[in-house]
Amino acid sequence: MSLLIRNLQHVIPLRRAHLRKNLEIARKCLRVERFDVGVICINDTKIRHLNRLYRQQDKATDVLSFPFHENLCPGLSPNPPFPDEYNLGDIYLGVELIYHQCQEKEEDFNNVLTVSYGECKSYGVTAVHGLCHLLGYTHHSPEDWKKQMFEKESDVLMEINRATGSALSPLTSEHYDQE
Repeated sequence: MSLLIRNLQHVIPLRRAHLRKNLEIARKCLRVERFDVGVICINDTKIRHLNRLYRQQDKATDVLSFPFHENLCPGLSPNPPFPDEYNLGDIYLGVELIYHQCQEKEEDFNNVLTVSYGECKSYGVTAVHGLCHLLGYTHHSPEDWKKQMFEKESDVLMEINRATGSALSPLTSEHYDQE
């Protein structure tokens, strides 16, 4: 199925091909390549608005995920009854925030956009992190982080590293983020 990447911000130049390649590897690793996924790249103002509206946090963030399916169980792909429900949902990337964090940490924005979460010094996943949320992985506590997100992101990053020759690693448990 399709992977739609929309760049709705004009502040930071974006290489969608790099983002698409890594997300296709991640979708294959997660065995969800038959599901549609939307990735929307937006500026700080728009992601701050969404974060305030949906998470009651009045600040810009790097990634927000909006799953299509309810009652998700980590490790199990949704099993939709109809072909038009083969959709995982949408991932919003706060491109401007990610870019500024990368400048502060002197890191490659095009890699970090796809494979880093939070502060650029902390390797993990931004878009892949959002994809994991679409599949029900959470990090409400350090235990959830370690047993769900960290483990799944490690698997996906290992596959991206194998396919691209990268040397990326996920966040450590002390970097989990209260949702």
